[in-house]
Amino acid sequence: MKRRILFLCVANSARSQMAEGLARALLGDGIEALSAGSRPSRLNPYAIEVMAELGIDISAHRSKSVQEIDGGGLEAVITLCAEEVCPVLPGRVRRIHWPIPDPASSDPSLSAQEMRQRFRTARDRIRERIEGLAALLDRSAQESR
Repeated sequence: MKRRILFLCVANSARSQMAEGLARALLGDGIEALSAGSRPSRLNPYAIEVMAELGIDISAHRSKSVQEIDGGGLEAVITLCAEEVCPVLPGRVRRIHWPIPDPASSDPSLSAQEMRQRFRTARDRIRERIEGLAALLDRSAQESR
């Protein structure tokens, strides 16, 4: 049986989508990675682009509401909000918070290159956290036995 983890943010357009793609690529077949948001919008093209730089294709992902997610059997819920209010998934589940600033911006003064750099920074911070996540979940599972 796969271990299920859920990445949550507000729009499910960038951070949680990148986290889902990275987790699927880095954590192997034993993990089912999901993502959702409290106010889903659309997958951000910069997220698709910077993930493709790592050879990870998230172009088929779609932005999902947290209400679409079956919370049963989740091992962990990881929120990726920094400056905004994070969504909450009710129930008994391990909660982990990674305060990663939202790389998306509607500031017209930011160039495409600056936007790409913002998304790369967020992607790389998420990747660092995911690389340590498997060990954390394994330790937690052993402690609960």
